Amino acid sequence: MKALTDKGVTVNESVTPTPPTKRKSGFWSSVLQQKYLYLMSIPFVIWVFIFSYVPLWGWTMAFQNYKPAKSFGDQKWVGLANFKELFHDERFYLVLRNTLAMSGLGLVFGFIVPIMFAVLLNELRGNAFKRTVQTVSYLPHFVSWVVVAGIVSKTLSIDGGIVNEILLWLNVIDEPIQFMAQAKWFWGIVTVSDLWKETGWNAIIYLAAITGIDKELYEAAKVDGAGRIKQMFNITLPGIRTTIMVLLIMSIGHLIGIGFEKQFQLGNNLVTDYSEVLDLYALKYGIQIGRFSYGTAISMFTSVVSVILLLLANGVMKKVTKESIM
Repeated sequence: MKALTDKGVTVNESVTPTPPTKRKSGFWSSVLQQKYLYLMSIPFVIWVFIFSYVPLWGWTMAFQNYKPAKSFGDQKWVGLANFKELFHDERFYLVLRNTLAMSGLGLVFGFIVPIMFAVLLNELRGNAFKRTVQTVSYLPHFVSWVVVAGIVSKTLSIDGGIVNEILLWLNVIDEPIQFMAQAKWFWGIVTVSDLWKETGWNAIIYLAAITGIDKELYEAAKVDGAGRIKQMFNITLPGIRTTIMVLLIMSIGHLIGIGFEKQFQLGNNLVTDYSEVLDLYALKYGIQIGRFSYGTAISMFTSVVSVILLLLANGVMKKVTKESIM
């Protein structure tokens, strides 16, 4: 501000600056700033609580000789008897082997192939052709495993199956092979079938991550003389590294809980020793014959091991790659 002195000279008065408004900080400030996001998330939190946490009360059945006709207070508590029976059952270890083998194959091929597919698809120059390939590749995801099992069985059939026809035409074999009746082929059949069904769908998230990479990096690489192969290894893959690590951690957490739908649909009595997995074992030897406590013990074992694997994978990745999900 300016003021006139008694000599008529204009001078600047010193004005004490107004202190800036103190901003609210801390947790509650963040909540207030994002209150609408929190409100929008409430229905999903309620859904998760009702359908994921409330059912955990059912784990108490694993420590009982559960009878559906009795009330909770009348159930007989047996402690760890169901778990002892589980760990003394030779069939359990056979089923565990099958589960780990198929989940391991699925982790290796089902994780690497979608990344390769997404990177290669990103390199296609024709947008129309790229969209066509992407659409065709993810459509099998929406096909039921019932239908997929029928397609696979017909493809591998000894009566007009295209695989046997090609092998006979190439003189690789002298007579058709009954692929679906030989246990040694089952793990491979499940893995290849799952790849055909899910590769396109799993690649979508990597394609989305690739679109977030700064295009100027590719332009700079071209100026420096880097070819498309070098760009893939030095820009594209490092650019989606975080996405890859997060999905890898989550995949490791599901190593032992792979479901049973594809094994149930593709399996038969001739390959049971290679097709039965933990979830199918719980269904057959627990729920279907009324041993609800035993089935719950199997499912509880699967869930606990999955959580442990998830935490271990997250801890290792956090130390080695500095990437984690929590």
